[in-house]
Amino acid sequence: MNIPESVKDILAVLNTAGFEAYAVGGCVRDSVLGREPEDWDITTNASPQEVKKLFRRTVDTGIAHGTVTVLQGGQGFEVTTYRLDGSYSDGRHPDSVTFTPELCEDLKRRDFTINAMACAADGEIVDLFGGREDLRRRLIRCVGNADERFREDALRILRALRFAAQLDFHIEEGSWEALKRHAPNLIHVSKERILTELNKLLLSPHPERISLIYEAKLSAYLAESFPRLCCAPWAAELPEKKHLRWAAAAKALDVTELRELLRELKSDLDTVDCASLLLQKWKKPLPDTAAGVRVLLSEIGAERFDELLLLKQHEAADAAARAAELKAAVMAAGDCISLKTLAVSGRDLIQAGVQPGPVLGQKLKELFQSVLERPELNQREILLEMLEK
Repeated sequence: MNIPESVKDILAVLNTAGFEAYAVGGCVRDSVLGREPEDWDITTNASPQEVKKLFRRTVDTGIAHGTVTVLQGGQGFEVTTYRLDGSYSDGRHPDSVTFTPELCEDLKRRDFTINAMACAADGEIVDLFGGREDLRRRLIRCVGNADERFREDALRILRALRFAAQLDFHIEEGSWEALKRHAPNLIHVSKERILTELNKLLLSPHPERISLIYEAKLSAYLAESFPRLCCAPWAAELPEKKHLRWAAAAKALDVTELRELLRELKSDLDTVDCASLLLQKWKKPLPDTAAGVRVLLSEIGAERFDELLLLKQHEAADAAARAAELKAAVMAAGDCISLKTLAVSGRDLIQAGVQPGPVLGQKLKELFQSVLERPELNQREILLEMLEK
């Protein structure tokens, strides 16, 4: 395994002080798969206080649960003491955490076998639950008793689906059946955490795996009214933008359904607005004239226009190609597609005798619409003359 030098340094400091220390979890999984890990987490039998004594720069990010962030090489690395989790009375979080000297005890509390591997500084992997074999077989399988794992934390249900989409794995049969049995416990998961997992799934290389929600009959527990989302395989070719992937998944919905779902899931407003706008325009034919393209550009902007073409090209390739050509010509010509580039301003109209207020806005809008139809009119003198007529 290719362990970063900063991680090796942390492991070495802990080992030299007489403690066990391993890279653990997703970073080991991704490294075995030949993927670049996003984060490197470390587990150790050193207590949080002992970790803090060994490193000059630390942050108490989750010290009650045994986690200290060590700042090394300009990065932060979470170092967590081996622990046992108590009961999960709320179906999400352990009621208590107990530190343990045994690595095996720490690993067996984890969700899936592929996330329950540890790696020493010399690259030796500790794999007590068959994680490497499950990686080879492309399986998502719970550590130990699947019913217990999902009963402890219902978010693991969505994590299983998300990993299946990210890694293109299948969920092992026993884990799949347990997952379905514990679906009602998803009501204990916050909407924000549900959204985070759905976002990761939709941004994965296999967003079409959103269908697993319906195969497992989870939708009733995710939102008050969770509509039918569906991604075609080509959605994986779209840029990894939340609003774009959500729009792609919502083709069968009306705009109101999509807005209500995203708002219930506590999505940020920008994603709600952009996804809704794309869905609304996706349901309409593309313009086939330069004037129509200018109007659409004025409504949604160049970035959304290009994203709309990405959605359209799989169902109306010729129309999308035509619209792309027209858009390129409009942009090359420097045509006015925004009030900001209109040759007259509100001040010009006031100086020409238009009273400030609603009438002023209406006059500007009328001139702008004329320029969208005929860009050659976008000259100050011409527009002021039109105002007098």
